[in-house]
Parts: sequence; structure tokens; C-alpha cells
Amino acid sequence: MDLIELLETRRDESVMDANLALSRSHLVHYDAAGRQERQRRLQTLYDLVLQSVKSRHLETMRRYVETIAQERYAAGFDLYEVQMAFNVLEESIWRQIMEMMPAGNLAEAIGLVSTVLGAGKDTLAQSYVAQACKTKAPSLNMLALFEGTDGV
Repeated sequence: MDLIELLETRRDESVMDANLALSRSHLVHYDAAGRQERQRRLQTLYDLVLQSVKSRHLETMRRYVETIAQERYAAGFDLYEVQMAFNVLEESIWRQIMEMMPAGNLAEAIGLVSTVLGAGKDTLAQSYVAQACKTKAPSLNMLALFEGTDGV
């Protein structure tokens, strides 16, 4: 079995496993979205992993991640919540690879999946930072720290 065949045939198991792991994380926004919405989001991400592995191109993944980063940031998701979705899916796919692939194919298979999801996580982090830089953070009033220690 090669990686593409594995990804095509084990999609449902991997996504269900990732959804279960995500639900155990008790992330506020993903819990609020519900099981079916988490499942749909994970399926979309999984399909992009498969597409990226098949084509050996990352641009579709990057464009998708930029879009969801903007949406999730605007909705108040913390970066770690969205990264957790990537992490649980990656772990689930790795588990399938370790169980189903011949030992001689493991390094390439894990390398391809990790490269695709790593590019997604990198794009996600960069997009979150870009969104945060657009938002004016309140300044801190530090004057009290420099007024001295009289009366202490």
C-alpha cells in the first residue's frame, strides 16, 4: 500500500479518530461548534492533505489556511485551538501510516504528511501574527512603576 492509497482508504477512520481527540481537548470554540462541524472541518483539512500529497504542491493548503486563520481569528479562536486541530489530525494519520505501511516506506510517508501539515501550521501562525499586528493593542500605563517606593 502506498501513501496515497492509504490516505484515500483510511480517511473516515483518521478523521473520526482526530475528531474524538479534539473533543477530549475541550477547546471552547470547537466544543461550541459541535461534533458534526468539527468532523466537517477535519474532513476538509484531511482532503487538503491528500490533495497536497498527490500534487506535491502546497499552495492550495496555504490559501485555505490563510482563509481559516482570518475567520478563526475574527471569531476569537486562540491560535493553539486551531493548531490543535492540525496536531490531532497529523497524529491520527501517523498512526494509520505506522499500522498500515511497510517499514521501508515510513520515512517518506511521514515526511510528506509532516511537510504538508507543517506548511499549514506555519501559514496559520504567520496569518495569526499578521492579524494581531492589524489590531491595535492597548498600551500599558507603566508610570506607577517609576513613581518610587515612598511609604513602602
